[in-house]
Amino acid sequence: MPQRSQVVLEPRKSPVQARSAASVDAILEATIQVLLRVGKDRLTTTRVALRAGVSVGTLYQYFPNKSALLQAALRRHLDEVIEAVELVCEEQRGKTFREMATALITAFLEAKMTDAKTSVALYSVSSDVDGAKIVQQMGARSNKAIVRMLMSAPEPLATDPQLVAWMLQGMMVGVSRRMLESSALEEQFGILRGELIFVACAYLDACSVRVLV
Repeated sequence: MPQRSQVVLEPRKSPVQARSAASVDAILEATIQVLLRVGKDRLTTTRVALRAGVSVGTLYQYFPNKSALLQAALRRHLDEVIEAVELVCEEQRGKTFREMATALITAFLEAKMTDAKTSVALYSVSSDVDGAKIVQQMGARSNKAIVRMLMSAPEPLATDPQLVAWMLQGMMVGVSRRMLESSALEEQFGILRGELIFVACAYLDACSVRVLV
């Protein structure tokens, strides 16, 4: 039997000039706008090109199909979240675990919830565009940044810093997912953020106290 051809998800080429980069940004922004307006099933490259103000031919120079468009939009969204995490981790180096946890969780949730509708819409297409692989890659970046931050704390850790970082990531991702699925996001945001910070601080305290036991 003939093998089914795989859907091409990777962009055809990367923008190398400012004008090209602007075109790609416009296309990806238009992808989000069309996704929010008509949903993933009715999203087409023609609709996106029209919304972005470019020709379909220009769009195809960078993205071979709808799936590649959606994957690139998802990757850009997650990259923005991870950049926020990397930045706050660098800023918090040398501070206490409580300061680290508070700043990290605040930055992560703000990055995820700045545009909650976009986050929800991209989650809905994640399984269609190999989103698990992208999330894994971004998670590794985040873990590395959090580990570096934790290692700089004045308190010693009794638990493997990488494991602690993964636990913190799991807490943040789980709560953010709960918030995105909630119908009362604005009312719950402050409460859930506060509770998450409390749990993370208690966990970090326990990890450092074990050294003294």
